[in-house]
Parts: sequence; C-alpha cells; structure tokens
Amino acid sequence: MSRLEFIRPDFLLFVCLFVLLGLFIALNPISRTHKVYLAFHFIMMLWPLGQVGVRSTDIPAYQHFYLTVSFVALSLLGPGWLAFVLFLTKRTHYLRRPPRMVAFLMPAFLCAASAIVNPFGQFLKPEDGQYGDREYGPLFWIMTFVQFAYFFIALLHMFNAHRTVRSLNERKQLATSLLGMFVLTVFAVLDLLFNVVLSPWLGVVQGLTSTGIVLSDICFVIAIYRYGVFDLVDTAKHKIFEQVETGIIVIDESCKILDFNRSAVGFAHPVKGETFDLERILLSGQPANDVSDFLFRYRHHPGDRIRTELLLTDGPYRSVSLQISPLLDQFKSLQGRIVAFYDVTEQRKLIDEMNEKNEALHERNLELIAIQDELYRANKKLEKAAITDGLTGCYNRTFFQHYVEHEAFLCKQRNVPFSILLFDIDHFKQINDRYGHLVGDQVLRETAEAVRSTLRSLDLLARYGGEEFTVFLPQTNRDEAQAAADRIMESVLNNGVQAAGDTIRVTISMGIVTDGSDESAAASDAGSIPTDIAGELQALFAKADVALYKAKNEGRNRVVVS
Repeated sequence: MSRLEFIRPDFLLFVCLFVLLGLFIALNPISRTHKVYLAFHFIMMLWPLGQVGVRSTDIPAYQHFYLTVSFVALSLLGPGWLAFVLFLTKRTHYLRRPPRMVAFLMPAFLCAASAIVNPFGQFLKPEDGQYGDREYGPLFWIMTFVQFAYFFIALLHMFNAHRTVRSLNERKQLATSLLGMFVLTVFAVLDLLFNVVLSPWLGVVQGLTSTGIVLSDICFVIAIYRYGVFDLVDTAKHKIFEQVETGIIVIDESCKILDFNRSAVGFAHPVKGETFDLERILLSGQPANDVSDFLFRYRHHPGDRIRTELLLTDGPYRSVSLQISPLLDQFKSLQGRIVAFYDVTEQRKLIDEMNEKNEALHERNLELIAIQDELYRANKKLEKAAITDGLTGCYNRTFFQHYVEHEAFLCKQRNVPFSILLFDIDHFKQINDRYGHLVGDQVLRETAEAVRSTLRSLDLLARYGGEEFTVFLPQTNRDEAQAAADRIMESVLNNGVQAAGDTIRVTISMGIVTDGSDESAAASDAGSIPTDIAGELQALFAKADVALYKAKNEGRNRVVVS
C-alpha cells in the first residue's frame, strides 16, 4: 500500500468512524440500545474500509474480496438502520415474533448472499480485469432498491414517532436522528448518481457514501451526547432489575423464560429458554391458601393479574408472595408476562404477631365482658336488695314510701282514687314461740306469696316491718279496695304452711284507707291539690294504722275501713 492511500477520503472517513466509535464508548454507558448502535456502527465502518482496500491493491482477487465486504456491509446497512430506529422509537415489539423477524432480515441476507456469490457477474464485474472500474448488474440494482426500501420504512417510523411524542427533549432527539438519516440518504443517492449512473461522463467522485455515513453518525453522536437519545432510563431500569431483592422472571406468551434477575435464582432456579414451570414452584412450597383458582387463571386467563402466597421450605423458611402480571402492547395484545417473587417473611411474622396479639386482646375482651356481665348481675342484685326485703321478696318500706309518694301525686293530678291496705299476721309471736323462728320466717314468706297471688300487676306489696305488710292499690276506690281485701283474706286463710307434721294456717287483720272520696274529688276540682304529698300520706297511713288496731281489738281476722 502506498503512502498516498492513507490520505484517500474513504480511509480518512474510516478513521473518523473509528474515532467516533471510541468516543461513543468512552462517553456513554452501555445499554441494550447502545449495543444495537455499536453493531450498526461496525457495519457502517466496513463500507469505507472496503473502499480503501479496493484501491490499496492491484490483485483482482483481493479487490473482489474488499468489494464483497463493502457491499455485504451495505446490504446490512438498511436493516441495521431500521433496527436501530425501532430501538430508538421503542417499537421493538415489531421484531419479537419469528415471522416478522424473518421478513425483516430475509431481503438483506439475500442481497448479501448475491454480493458474495455474484452469480455470472450479475451483481458486478470488473473492467479490463480490474475491480477499480466495474460494471453493476441487476442484482446490484435490486440491492439498491431493497436498501432504499429499508431507509424509507425507517423514515416512516421516525416521522410517526416524531409526530406522536410530547416531550420537547424527545422531539429534539428524534429530529437530530432524522437529520442524520436524511444526510445519509442524500449522500447515498449522490454516490449512486455520480459514481454509477454518470461515471462514464463525469468520472468517479470518491467518498460520497462514506461522507454521508460519517455525517449521519455525527448527528447520532451529538444526539446521544447532548440529548441522551439512548435509554439511560433503560440502563437505570436494568441496574434496578438486577439489584432489587424482588425476584423477577420475564416469560413470553408461550411461557418460555426470556430473562430473569439474580434475585429470582433464590426463588425458582430459572433457565433462559426453558418453560416456566409454575406447578413445580407451587409444589416445592406450602401454599398459604387454595391455588386451584390461581392455576386456572394462569392457564386460561393469561391477561389477568393474579397473586398468591406460599411458604418455601427449600432452604431457609420464607413466606413468599407470588404475583404474575401481563405484558401488553399498544393494541392490548399479550406479549408476555412478568413473574415477581416478594419475600414477605418479615411482614408475615409481623402479621402473625399482630394476629396473636389480637387474639389475646379478644380473649381479654371476652374476660372483661364476662366480668362486666357479673358486675351487671351483681349491681342488679344490689339494686334489688336495696329496694326489696331479703326474706319475703316484697319491696321494703323505704322504696314503698318513695314509690307511693310519686304514684299518689299522679293519682291526685288525674283525680284518680287510690287505696292503701295495712295488715299483719294474727298471733305471729305464738308461731315463733311454738315452732321457732325458721318456721316463722316460712310463714312470712308463704303469706306474702299468697297475698301477691291476688294482686294486679300495678299493685305494690311491701313488708312494712316485722309481720306487718302494706299494699298500695292505684286507681282503686273504697269498694274495690274492700273487694281486694276480701280476696287477700281468703287467700291467706286457705294457705297452709307445713311445719313439724302440722299444717299451720294463719289469719290477718287489715285496715283500709282510700283517698279519692267525694270531698277529696271536690277539693281537687276546685284546684286545691296538696303539695305536701308526704305529709298527706303519713296521715293516710295513720288512719290505716288506726283501722288495723281497731280490727285487732274487735277480734282479729277481719277488715276495718277507715
């Protein structure tokens, strides 16, 4: 190779491409899209390298080899541009399905094969045995048409992406990249025009396509460096993907494993290219609940987002939340699924501890409720003991006085009569002396029960003291009180108490007083309702007591009306 060959345009442009490649690697983090660009950049470098090689030797075989390298690179330049644009515009889903991938690569591979085989010189053939000057056959024009078709499709994607993006920075990124494509297209057309179509008349203009390649590559490098056109976010996502503790497995629509992070190895031991075996994972642990519905939806409803929880016993005990989410494209078509494993052991421990505490609190609450019920019953007993007589179960004198004061006031307000009965058991001391106080207590209880059986629900029976009892009869006049007294006398007389083989029958003496006579009614009509109810009741009880002693003095076992 002569020294002049090193200053030819194609060689200088090859050096520029090599320098740009070095700068690109030095100044930018390497992501998946960067790798695509590097492959594309390498293809672009082969064209000027081949052109330099053709002019560096006079041996036809070497010249043909360098030209083959150049045109193979040119054949791959179109799909390289298109693939790079698809990665750039985030439309790689077009390349995920095998039929589309075959349709995408087949024309370029056929063109590259025609350049390599060059059947019967139909791609190119030398003039005067040298490839420095050459003629192009129909296969070359077919390759040219295919490359322009690739460029046209790539331009359409760039235009569509530029029209739909909203971010100003992204629009600048795409505009800069679009400018690079236009520059390459223009220089490629000029190279075709000057060096193929018009070369017999104008001669050869060297380095046009290489210049276009370099200028377009400069546009991309500027876009990469200035606007961050490549997926720095994807790089960050990839780092996060590898560093997060969540195990992530990416599977395609046929459940083949496409990728996984390091954390996923500790959960499922995945292998790229193998089928994701969900049943084996579920069987390797202990599901926290029924997984039949989970498996059914996984198999028959792949577009659903599903979740379950299981206990992994393979290795350290772990509680794992398993979540499967669909990956959909812009047309809502299923492209794959993401399987995520979350270690929720600590959360599960906290939940279990909380449940245990809740159960303890629940038991404590039940104990407190039981204590509260006991206190309620005790209070009821105390309340009842405060207003009743412990021996007979009748109301005591204190409660009776308060109750009667209230009810008597209401009766006087409504001009309703009421009566009071005051009685005691005849010769009760003799019963105690003869049979003892226990039998006397039994006589008191059963006598009270006999009296209670004759009363209405609104009547009130109270033990007034010793063997003395009183009855308050609201809404009762003198005649009705007399009738009630007769029923009480008969019930007590017919009541027999068994003691020491004897049947003890007792009688009672009773005094009756009624409030609500014609004089009282007239006084009430005149609006002179007494305000000293306690004093009036005391007077009424005094009258009843006088009537009671009159009944005793007249021979007992009788009723005297005051």
